[in-house]
Amino acid sequence: MRILAMDTSNQSMSVAVIENKQILAEKTTNVKRNHSIQLMPTIEYVIKDANLTIDDIDRIAVAKGPGSYTGVRIAVTVAKTLAWTKGIELVGISSLKVMAGNAQQLKGSLIVPIMDARRGNVYTGLYTYQNEELIELERDKHISAEEWAKELASKHKTVQMIGTDLEKHLPLFKHCLKENLILLPSYQQLPRASVLAMLGAQAETIDIHTFVPEYAKLTEAEENWKEANPDDLGGSLVEKY
Repeated sequence: MRILAMDTSNQSMSVAVIENKQILAEKTTNVKRNHSIQLMPTIEYVIKDANLTIDDIDRIAVAKGPGSYTGVRIAVTVAKTLAWTKGIELVGISSLKVMAGNAQQLKGSLIVPIMDARRGNVYTGLYTYQNEELIELERDKHISAEEWAKELASKHKTVQMIGTDLEKHLPLFKHCLKENLILLPSYQQLPRASVLAMLGAQAETIDIHTFVPEYAKLTEAEENWKEANPDDLGGSLVEKY
């Protein structure tokens, strides 16, 4: 199976093509650029570098969030468009799980990916490896970094932390986890589309039309609406008006 994978959920952008779990081509950048402009040319470059065409792709794997609202939407929109127009299978994988896939397979170790969510908060999750398979122990969440650090410390296990945003919260996690904190080298901090593709090979396909990003947090506009309308029960604003 040939899989095209793409991740634009944060500052970095990564695109890869694998075939039967072998990496054919991959490109990852970590500079502030407009993903909406860069993604399609990068996809074309990676596919061509793998000596393939888009018609040779059997499945598309996309990082579905959480992360930057705009960044997540870019990759999801491109992935859905390509999957629909070319009749290709589509799978969505947590952006945090993609990061967790870079961690070491240390027995009994917890794997904690970190994305900064501003105002002292983070997007994070809890994973571990069991029989060489990456397992989700808790659902991805949006949480105060301080609350999360204390919760992790209470588990009394070694914790591998990963993510380019970790530096912003590192003093806090060092203080709470002490010797149980394992910091991965810088080359393992960036999300890689090849890891996304490997995870996507095992995932169940999804309906292209109903697939939406998973942000783990309401947008600022939605939060403002809820604050201004505490009795609102949800539903479509179009239906209400």
